[in-house]
Amino acid sequence: MALGDIIGANHLCGEDKMAGAQVRSQMTAITAPSSYNELIRENPGENAELIQDAGAETIAKIRATYLSSPAYLSVPWRDAYEASSSAGPAESGLVSEWRMKDRVCNLVRMKTSCVALVLCLNIGVDPPDIIKISPCARMECWIDPFSMSAQKALDAIGKTLQVQYERWQPRARYKLQLDPTSEDIRRLCTHCRRSAKSERVLFHYNGHGVPKPTANGEIWLFNKNYTQYIPLSVYELETWLGTPSIYVFDCSAAGMILNAFCERPDWGLGGSVASAMKDCILLAACGPHETLPQNAELPADAFTSCLTTPIKIALRWFCPRSMLRDSLDPELIDKIPGKQNDRKTPLGELNWIFTAITDTIAWNVLPRDLFKRLFRQDLLVASLFRNFLLAERIMRAANCSPQSYPRLPPTHKHPMWHAWDMAAETVLAQLPGLLKEPAEFKPSLFFTEQLRAFEVWLEHGSERKKPPEQLPIVLQVLLSQSHRFRALLLLGRFLDMGAWAVELALSVGIFPYVLKLLQTVAPELRQILVFIWTKILALDKSCQGDLVKDGCHKYFIRFLDSADIYPEHRAMAAFVLTVIVDGYRPGQIACTECELVSICLRQIQETVGQPEPLLLQWLCLCLGKLWEGFPDAQQKGLQGRAPMILIELLREPHPEVRASATFALGTLISCGSEVMSDSSSLDDDFEDEERQRAEQEIFDILLKVLYDGSPLVRAELAIGLSRLVLGHNKHLKASAAAYLKAPSNSIISPLPAVPAIRSTGSYSNAAQMVAGNSVIGSGLRVGSDSGVPMHISMSSPSLNTSATQGSPSSSLFGTESHRQVGNGSTDNGIPRPRHENSNRFYSQCVLAIYALARDPSPYVASLGRQLLRSIGVEPVVVNPGRGTGASASNVSPSSGHQRNSSVGAVAPIFSGIPRSFSWIDSPSGNLTATFRTPPASPPAAQSFLSGNGIRRVCSLEFSPLMRTTADTGLADTALVGGGASSLLESINVPPSNLYRWSCGHFTRRNIEPSQEDDEETLMRREEREKLALDGILKCQLSHVTRVGDEIASLDINPMTSVGSVLLHPFLPIVCAADQKEVVRVWDYEQGTLVNSFENHSMADKGISKLCLLNELEDSLLLVASNDGCIRVWKDYTQKNKQSLVTAWHAIQGHKPGAVKMNAVIDWQQYRGYLYASGEMSSIMVWDLNREILAFNIPSQSESTVSALASASLGHCPYFAVGYDDGTLNVFDIVTQKLACSSCLHKQKVVNVSFVPGMDSKILSASTEGALKFYDIRKFSVPYNEIDTHTSLLTVMAVHRHAPFIATGSAKRIVRVFNMQGVQLSSIRYHSSFLGHQIGPISALSFHPYKVLLATGDTESNVSIYSGDNGNI
Repeated sequence: MALGDIIGANHLCGEDKMAGAQVRSQMTAITAPSSYNELIRENPGENAELIQDAGAETIAKIRATYLSSPAYLSVPWRDAYEASSSAGPAESGLVSEWRMKDRVCNLVRMKTSCVALVLCLNIGVDPPDIIKISPCARMECWIDPFSMSAQKALDAIGKTLQVQYERWQPRARYKLQLDPTSEDIRRLCTHCRRSAKSERVLFHYNGHGVPKPTANGEIWLFNKNYTQYIPLSVYELETWLGTPSIYVFDCSAAGMILNAFCERPDWGLGGSVASAMKDCILLAACGPHETLPQNAELPADAFTSCLTTPIKIALRWFCPRSMLRDSLDPELIDKIPGKQNDRKTPLGELNWIFTAITDTIAWNVLPRDLFKRLFRQDLLVASLFRNFLLAERIMRAANCSPQSYPRLPPTHKHPMWHAWDMAAETVLAQLPGLLKEPAEFKPSLFFTEQLRAFEVWLEHGSERKKPPEQLPIVLQVLLSQSHRFRALLLLGRFLDMGAWAVELALSVGIFPYVLKLLQTVAPELRQILVFIWTKILALDKSCQGDLVKDGCHKYFIRFLDSADIYPEHRAMAAFVLTVIVDGYRPGQIACTECELVSICLRQIQETVGQPEPLLLQWLCLCLGKLWEGFPDAQQKGLQGRAPMILIELLREPHPEVRASATFALGTLISCGSEVMSDSSSLDDDFEDEERQRAEQEIFDILLKVLYDGSPLVRAELAIGLSRLVLGHNKHLKASAAAYLKAPSNSIISPLPAVPAIRSTGSYSNAAQMVAGNSVIGSGLRVGSDSGVPMHISMSSPSLNTSATQGSPSSSLFGTESHRQVGNGSTDNGIPRPRHENSNRFYSQCVLAIYALARDPSPYVASLGRQLLRSIGVEPVVVNPGRGTGASASNVSPSSGHQRNSSVGAVAPIFSGIPRSFSWIDSPSGNLTATFRTPPASPPAAQSFLSGNGIRRVCSLEFSPLMRTTADTGLADTALVGGGASSLLESINVPPSNLYRWSCGHFTRRNIEPSQEDDEETLMRREEREKLALDGILKCQLSHVTRVGDEIASLDINPMTSVGSVLLHPFLPIVCAADQKEVVRVWDYEQGTLVNSFENHSMADKGISKLCLLNELEDSLLLVASNDGCIRVWKDYTQKNKQSLVTAWHAIQGHKPGAVKMNAVIDWQQYRGYLYASGEMSSIMVWDLNREILAFNIPSQSESTVSALASASLGHCPYFAVGYDDGTLNVFDIVTQKLACSSCLHKQKVVNVSFVPGMDSKILSASTEGALKFYDIRKFSVPYNEIDTHTSLLTVMAVHRHAPFIATGSAKRIVRVFNMQGVQLSSIRYHSSFLGHQIGPISALSFHPYKVLLATGDTESNVSIYSGDNGNI
């Protein structure tokens, strides 16, 4: 549902007392079951009655107000992005097998180039072992051998047989041997093999004039005088003819020869013999003990006639068996008008239908590999095997069983033969009229009916069902112009069913047909052809070469550049072009020459601002793949002002578009010199200053997404920066070394001022953008939101921050050490940039890399750490037990690193910081490791910067290979000695998963999306809506007079303070997070731990809040840390199956002098907004639907934000903000302005909330124990006040729907009030036998749809309390 539709719905106002009174008068109190699952199972009718009695209007209002919110962060990419390297178009594998690349011979295609025709007829002399009947079959190649002299007949038969074979393979070389000797055959075979080379040779043997083959596999020939029959072993024949080869034996007992081949002792063994026999194909006319049919209705060479003249013999055989046998002269069959290659004529249509039917029979009965080998590898072999299926049908009717190797299953009774009979009868019935006078031929309805059958299968078929048997027929229909459009539409629907459908279509042979169709100009075929090619290329990248070779890329470029095409179809064309240029230099060259760069840039300019994310995404990916590693295309992009065009896309609402634009910008950066074995050639000075300026411009643009809300975007930023690192490695190493090491006799050198860059999220200055709130060192913090240039501010309380803030020496060029980096050619072997502006460029790049290394997303952070290593900074795990004063902590199961639980636990800072001080130790970042460089005074033999650049240091905990070395901060000598080569090996561009993941969109169904998953989701949502609706009604009509019955008490060992608790709305589950950020999920009914996991393994710990997203769907658990990092988890209720959905910095920048961020957040499901603030002067509003910073609203107070609350009513535009000084402000999210303000609290506002069901009333609680109720329309004076605690109020919770307020204090007491201020209960002790006192309260949370209260204290206890007697 669109956001506007939700906002425009009617809502229930909490002041609708009349409706509430009517409901209350009709209903009585209902006892709540122990779980909502029981509520459905045990009381379905009761719930339905409750909802029904409430009134339709009231129910509609409740649904519109509370239950109409959409789901967020449910995009499928989150499940597969980081593992998408196996997704996307495949270069090889299952799908690519359709190309017929034989695994044994490594041959892509086969061709029969030489044909040997051997006729042993000996006309006039019958073989001694054959007794002929009278009359018997006499025709050979449709010639009566006794109608002329024997020699003439033999010559005529030989020539006719050659003509018949030439119809199937006209380009082959034919050799004819009539009544040959053994020596003739030897010469014939050796000549054919010599001519064919590695191609296939066909050997056709007609033995009608010689005895049957022997059991030893011998065929018979003649001596020179024709007085004796001479045997020839097929083994000798196979030796002469070689492989690959195909044998056709048309003689009685031909199966003897086939058996001899198969029974060879070395048959099937490994090595060359097995390989050779695999390339032998044999066709035998009958079984080993059968005699050829002598029926006079058939020719003597019926098997040969079926193989070479299938239409003629099929019609002659069918005519006596059809209903036309009495009215049709069989001789008319030879007069059927037309040509076999003209499908518009009767003869051509029959041949077309015959091909389709035999292909279909083979497709449905043969294994896929065998079908591809026999019917798609060699044109002549495919024709012979199609005709072999006919031979089996005809000759089995004459009690003969044709055989083959490879053996085929029986096909003579396949139902498709009935379709052939009907088509043949349709043509034969028109034949007399067509021959007597010119008449219009009425085509058969065969293809129309088969397309209709295929369409029916598409309506009901699936991957789990039998594949459609009409698929080969659809292939043949593409040849017909009249049926082509419909066939393509149906084919497109079939391919849309998934990868399995694409594989089937390619295996059946669709590729050459759709490739040839790209040469047509028919406008009606353009869209469906692009769709079909999209589906093919989404599964198989290997087609890119075929498209470029035939110039078909121009077809898609013209399509993309067409103004009359829908954007989603142009997106498909952009996808096809992306695959064509992906890692394929000929494709890049061809598309660049066709001005694809300018076309894509123009399309982007025309599409920006329109709701076409798919088109924008693929235009960017197409440009990125075109620019990737191709300087010519990069130059065209820079000439076309591509960076300034793509910068507009960084503001797009869809993270996929922003990530694709970031990817494209990153590929515009040249990697510079290739990585070589000599480090001196790694980073030569740029001679092209224009390109260097362009790269600096691109980098400045990329900085805008450094703190983007989507890890997808930030990952592409890290990959783009890796190209900068590769091309500018030595300069970046020098910049990193300059800021890692300060002079030994002074305070650490400040960071450079960074010009302000406006961000897509409305950040106030560049300091927020580059450094945000990141603590750069254990005693240092970078960043300010005060609007002044960025500098170093000391976060340690022992340091006077005024000594470093705002001083003139804060400039990068204000100190000698920094001037030395930029005003000469070299400094200790490090090349210096040519311009002082380059210093800013490199220093910003280093800071951006550090920020990425501290990213809350583990994947992005791993990319950042890889970049740090490549500029000579090695992450080093800090051992808390060594010199830090902290106790050892647990090992992160995800990273294997030991966590540093200390914050700022380094040596005290007095007059200065030693040069070996590790200022990158980030207590608020996400690195478990710090970053080290060599100590201030290394041995004399080593300089501060070695010849190979800054030395990298590993700790004992980081590298298992170095655990024998003392932890002195120095690298292992072996590692240092090989530093250059090992560093070079680590410098590479990480592969981007974005392109491969994006391809997944086209592997799914696009025409008719699958409804199975959607139906299941809708059913689950409807079920939960009923439960929620019932719970809301019960809460609104609650008669509970006391909340204090303890139903569960949980100890979340080890001893630690509970930071936040959360009750699941539909399961008996409570989530609790401690201040070490370990999240535990308990079943409070059973008292069992369901799941436990660590939110992150970084040094800085502290929980801010737990929130539930999409509670009506598969809910997500949002965990907010004190440092402002947000992490969202899925499957958190499943043991060890939780997975991180997304993570980002919700707070960026901080007030000067702030030590911790003390993040405060609130989640509004209806709008999809996350409100975040803390030690900063603004409230950041994140749109989770777009994963972008929607608003950055000034807080309108000098004090720190301490509480945030948004309205649960969808139409309410207000959110409330409480401050440390007791101020309470209310903002309008629509206008982003302050609506009203009050300062009536004397102390810090602990929490603020809207009154349940009322959009204009707010209540707040402060640490002095006062609760105040406000009406926004008269905000200056509270309309009610409650004194809850004398002092030390720590937390407050308000029920979402019931009129209950709970407060907790540090004095170990929980009190529950109603909205009139009447105290309902006071909780001091547990309900156990000993009844010990509860701990200081640190967390409170109500169940959203039941009167249940969860509490957490500083003594690691979580308790659940229900209303009196469980009544609601």
